[in-house]
Amino acid sequence: MKIKLFTGYLLISFLVLGITTACDKKTDCKLTITTVDAAGVPLANCKVKLYANVKTASGSTVEADLKAEGTSDGGGTSTYSFKLPAILDIKAIGTGSLIGTGIIKLEEGKTVTKSVTVK
Repeated sequence: MKIKLFTGYLLISFLVLGITTACDKKTDCKLTITTVDAAGVPLANCKVKLYANVKTASGSTVEADLKAEGTSDGGGTSTYSFKLPAILDIKAIGTGSLIGTGIIKLEEGKTVTKSVTVK
């Protein structure tokens, strides 16, 4: 009798533990941008801006509140984290008048990488 009761409590404990940990998913969207020159060599100290463009009722486009900025490191990379999936525009500005652009789609719970050529 005690063994059956103990087994029942143990089974319920595993079931509760499985349910509570199954709901604790990592949903953050991570993004790594690498800035490179025309030859594919990583560029450091590029200013990287991520932003979402939204169309208005009049048909024009405005920049939404969803945005982030950073600077590429010595390997040309900069990393970001967002709570929700999104489609973002990328603008990378290098030294002088060098500019690179792109678009990226963030996916829930995944790390997405994108290379932007600055020319």
